[in-house]
Amino acid sequence: MITRRVSGRVRGALVERWRQLRAVEVVVAQSAVSAALAWFLAAELIGNPQPVFAPIAAMVTLGISAGQRLRRAVELVLGVTAGIAVGDGLIYVIGRGSWQIGVGAALAMTVTILAGGSAGIVSQAATSSVLVATLRPPTEGIYFTRLIDALIGGAVALSVMALLLPVNPVTVVSRVARPALNVLVEGLTVTARGLAERDQDPVQEALAALTRGEEKLDEFYEVLPQGREAATIAPLRWRSRAALQQYVKAAEYVERAVRNARVLTRRAVTLLRDDEPAPKELVASLCGLAEAAKVVQRDLRRGSMPKGAVELVCHAVEQASAAYRQGLGFSGSVVVAQIRAIATDLLGTTGLPHDEAEREVRRAGGTPGDSFEAGDETRGGADPQGRPRRPGGDGTS
Repeated sequence: MITRRVSGRVRGALVERWRQLRAVEVVVAQSAVSAALAWFLAAELIGNPQPVFAPIAAMVTLGISAGQRLRRAVELVLGVTAGIAVGDGLIYVIGRGSWQIGVGAALAMTVTILAGGSAGIVSQAATSSVLVATLRPPTEGIYFTRLIDALIGGAVALSVMALLLPVNPVTVVSRVARPALNVLVEGLTVTARGLAERDQDPVQEALAALTRGEEKLDEFYEVLPQGREAATIAPLRWRSRAALQQYVKAAEYVERAVRNARVLTRRAVTLLRDDEPAPKELVASLCGLAEAAKVVQRDLRRGSMPKGAVELVCHAVEQASAAYRQGLGFSGSVVVAQIRAIATDLLGTTGLPHDEAEREVRRAGGTPGDSFEAGDETRGGADPQGRPRRPGGDGTS
């Protein structure tokens, strides 16, 4: 048992590492090609026998943490310029040694900070000053070839990123969005199974998975700038702007849906613990929402608006309202409210404005759904005194 559990964890870790590598594989290729090409151009065209700064500039410009490479390239050139100027001048005057390296780095950082430079500029200035003092310390004046190397490296990196090996922004974003939506799909599906079987354990597992899903959402937001950058500067990817924009608009709704699903699942645990009723319509509603989330995931990956999810969402709301009419406990009523909240979120990913999505949910839910607002756990399914609402709407229990 223990061996199987450890094996499962190792396998899961390897899968996660492979997924992370797949997410940056194009950036790795870009960095390798840029470093080699920058050295070649600086050495062969400019005639610098040791163009160390060219591949360094290319690597720093691209970096693994993408999304702000244009700004980073400008900061790189400014920082390297300041570092080279300070390093060359100071080391030429005071000589080479350990304390001189420290003084040069401190002075380069001081100059760039006083000039209003960002953290990137300050860091590059200090790094360049140290490299100047250690790799090829000045003996006959300032070497302007170092600045040219940095310019070549930055230009090569941006050219490779925009023209030679541009990333597909939709692929990059969908690869990260898929796990985030998977968390939602699995959470709803497992919760539905737990309610159907009257078993708290799978619902507890779903709650834990949805809580961990916050990390997937963080990754989703982190990769969006990289997708926007690729769609902006790479001519071959300009046609991806519309599809990428759909992801950008959907991101907020996906985040809300996951958080609402976590509230729903927590309340489902209480429902089972208190032995409240869970009609088959309530289970069917959760399964319907999961299917709708799958459609959203599929259509966003294809670059199309997920209109096919609308019918599934509305049917899920109808099922939830049918369960509500049969009479639910307090927790069951809150589950219905959260179903309506998630339904509104999923409709938002289809391009519907929020107000229109709420109207669709009310229309699909019928009269009982008008007694509470989607997404409000404290009001959903309860009267102002906290008593469960019933179909009559009078708040009596």
